Amino acid sequence: MGALAINHNTQAFNTHRNLLNVEARLKKTLEHLSSGERIVRAADAPAQLMISEQMRAQIASIIQAIDNAQTGVSMVQTTEAVLDEVNRLLISIRQRAIHAANEAVNDENMLAADQFEIKNALESIDRISLFSQFGKKKLLDGSNGVNGLAAGEGLLFLKATPQTLQSPAQGYAVKVTQAATKAVFTGVEPLTKELIDAGVTMSVEENGRVGTLVTKPGEDIQVVLRKFQNVLDQDGVDVVVSKTEDDRLVFTHRKFGSEVNFTVVSDTPGVFTEEVGIPTLIDNGRDVSGTIKDQLAVGKGRILMAAAGTDADGLQVIYSGPTPADPEVPVGQVKVNQGSLVFQVGPNAGQKVSVALNSVSTRTVALNVVNASGFKNLSEVNVITPQGAEDTMRLVDKAIDDITFVRGELGAIQKNAMESNIRSLNVSREELIAAESVIRDADMALETSEFVRNKVILQSGLAMLAQANQIPQNVLSLIQNI
Repeated sequence: MGALAINHNTQAFNTHRNLLNVEARLKKTLEHLSSGERIVRAADAPAQLMISEQMRAQIASIIQAIDNAQTGVSMVQTTEAVLDEVNRLLISIRQRAIHAANEAVNDENMLAADQFEIKNALESIDRISLFSQFGKKKLLDGSNGVNGLAAGEGLLFLKATPQTLQSPAQGYAVKVTQAATKAVFTGVEPLTKELIDAGVTMSVEENGRVGTLVTKPGEDIQVVLRKFQNVLDQDGVDVVVSKTEDDRLVFTHRKFGSEVNFTVVSDTPGVFTEEVGIPTLIDNGRDVSGTIKDQLAVGKGRILMAAAGTDADGLQVIYSGPTPADPEVPVGQVKVNQGSLVFQVGPNAGQKVSVALNSVSTRTVALNVVNASGFKNLSEVNVITPQGAEDTMRLVDKAIDDITFVRGELGAIQKNAMESNIRSLNVSREELIAAESVIRDADMALETSEFVRNKVILQSGLAMLAQANQIPQNVLSLIQNI
């Protein structure tokens, strides 16, 4: 049995220390119950707090990315609706061109009315291009597209994509080592008057289509050329027939590059080859080859395309000049201005989607369409003449293809890059919230049990502290009896 003392009440100190510990646990339990969180401050669980805060940042970013994507969908839908109206106007123009091409029954007034209606439709397209907006942002005036300008003999800017980096001020240097060529065949012997009168059967096959001509007595070589070209055109054979100065026949494919060829055959020796009736496959043309910014480029016909992964990725130019004498000397420069719309659709850096919205004005669509009327773009179409009506159809078809291609891109971005992304982000948000809840949220049943336990212990400790304070009083009773 220990000694009785009044100088130090160790039992009270011990009880008081335990009470402080219980009170601290009780306060922490109250914090957990009132906040609903198991980790209120860093001291509760430092490592878990770090993980939880990172998750919270990711959750907040996902929520904002979902909002971004939803706003992007609204912009894309607005743009697509505007382009749908442009398509409707283009269809109307084509309908007028078909009417104007019916020259057997049209008079000057009818043609003038068709042209007037076409002019109004073209003006409407230009207004749409200039004034279409989403909020204060212009959509189709060209400020949100990828524009380019080529400088150099035979060099023409064709297109670029949202992935194409903006060029330096001087542009991207284009070097050509081989100009594109066409598949060409020249006959062995001249097509003489005697051969024509004897009747020569000649055939050209291209891509499964065959054009055949049999010469007739009394025709000259010019008549044969015209008749053969008409046959080839009617049968869809994409080959042009001409002659040399010594009257040998020359067949040239209309397209450049290595993807096209044709076959020739004749029943008369020497016209095409020395072997009668044996088809001769003409060697393909060659694709243009070269570099853009001294980086890999791929040729297809006369089109030179920057390779994937290069600075100019997506840039396409047309080179129509000859093969340079020095391939190390650039044939020209191409300046690219990158203005594509960029949507932040993910919760992390670099998770973006870009889309180029080029101008749809009548001066910027239906470019590079070969036509006899010399129309350079849609704004120049005219249906007053039969040839103009036919060429108008060609340009309108190209314009419809251009607009439809953009609409297809927008639809793909909306469906795959935005709406699908929104669904994926919603799932990620749910999973992250559940994971963060496991780390951060308090188990209310457990915390309530802990609270009741600490409260009971606190009440018991207070009672014991009162008992501990009675021990010195017992010692004093001994002193009073002295």
